[in-house]
Amino acid sequence: MSQTLQVTLLALLWFVYFVLHSWLASDRLKAKVAERFPAVAPAYRLLYNLLATLLLIPPLSLMWLWRTETVFHWTGGWQWLAWGLVSLALLVLALSMRHYDGSHFLGLKQWRERHSNPEQGADFIISPLHCYVRHPWYFAGLLLIWTRNMDLMQLVSSLGVTLYLIIGSRIEESRLCRQFPEAYPDYRRQVPGLLPLPWKFLRRN
Repeated sequence: MSQTLQVTLLALLWFVYFVLHSWLASDRLKAKVAERFPAVAPAYRLLYNLLATLLLIPPLSLMWLWRTETVFHWTGGWQWLAWGLVSLALLVLALSMRHYDGSHFLGLKQWRERHSNPEQGADFIISPLHCYVRHPWYFAGLLLIWTRNMDLMQLVSSLGVTLYLIIGSRIEESRLCRQFPEAYPDYRRQVPGLLPLPWKFLRRN
């Protein structure tokens, strides 16, 4: 199989994954499931996370199997910078986890309390990191993605994931604006989305 065909198939697999991931997360599908299969609704987020993880296996497997020569690598002082950014990303993930309800994120809380709405019980919480960037996990993910040495397949995957994080964050924020119609739009005006900006952050009283 030619490398061009491999790249095309890998990109197509990522595209299918992103479409399915967004569709499964849509409010419309959640509402239909709750209406037609009310017994399944409390487990929706739990099943969603499981399926989203399983669907990652095909593109990640091909990315690994179809490895090529390195097309980009960090060297010299740039490598130290990359390690520093990786450390920052891990710190952001560790700190942000302290302010997330892991049980709700995984779907265990909805299942345990039999919530018909997968988002029921979620609160709008502005953690210290959320004062500087609206999506700390996406920011950390971008740092982890782009501080790696890459071959062609990793580069294609990284570009695809980056594009999806940009588009996915917009879709997610549309849902949050509907869920928190007063608080979230005001918050969004004050804080940048994916990359912190030194001159734009939320000042707490």
